[in-house]
Amino acid sequence: MRYLRAGSGPALILVHGLLGYSFSWRYTMPALAPYATVYAPDMMGAGFSDRPAGLDHSMRGAARRLLRFIAGLGAGLGISSFDLLGTSHGGAVAMMAAAECLGGDAGLNPGLRMRRLVLVAPVNPYSAHGQWLAPFVGSNFGTALFRLVIARTSFSYPYWHARMYGDRSRIPPEALEGYKAPLAKPGLFEHALSIVRTWTEDLRELEATLPKLAGVPTLLMWGSKDPAVYASSAAPLAKYFPKSKVIIFPGIGHLPYEECPEEFNLALIEFLTREKLRA
Repeated sequence: MRYLRAGSGPALILVHGLLGYSFSWRYTMPALAPYATVYAPDMMGAGFSDRPAGLDHSMRGAARRLLRFIAGLGAGLGISSFDLLGTSHGGAVAMMAAAECLGGDAGLNPGLRMRRLVLVAPVNPYSAHGQWLAPFVGSNFGTALFRLVIARTSFSYPYWHARMYGDRSRIPPEALEGYKAPLAKPGLFEHALSIVRTWTEDLRELEATLPKLAGVPTLLMWGSKDPAVYASSAAPLAKYFPKSKVIIFPGIGHLPYEECPEEFNLALIEFLTREKLRA
């Protein structure tokens, strides 16, 4: 599993979304480096990490791989606790990982403790858009249609990429080429299709898991114009996190860490440092 590392201080793990990778955090890592040791893995199957056959693509499977990765960091680098940030599908994985961690997952060093959770437009059971779109893409017909469109990636990928932003004038000039770079490593879209095939079952399991997270200090961040995971799902999700703060960025889409990085980073730093002072 490939990962990037920057900074010094308490450990902060950044988990990217579907079809994202550590590149997603190019504005976040330098800003957070003075406050934390930031780790940004390419989840297995994504980015420039390996794409092994037979991978468990469920949210729980991804969560357990993430915990084993963190446990490896803990054993090798002496990390005793960490904060966890996940976006989009990575946000759902982060919630599952947090529950596994609190429940004493066997793959996790028992001396390693999760402190806080940051969720950026996380996939959740309360966004109507994701409840039908991902299962459709995961169906036989949807998969065939997806592959047909992806065969013409040269003109379709820029369109779908641009749709993730609330204001297209804010799209960073290097973003499209950066996100296309892992396409040079075969298997990226097959990995994504395998994830959406278990989407409905995963959301049911995630909803059943949410009550376990009530005691975790949590920051929820969303763009008001998110086309992928609707901001309207923030309120019902926040009910499971009594110790949460919700921030909605006006006019911003699915990638606030790219579209309004200054505001995003300030909110993240304020949450992490304020909670540290309280502790």
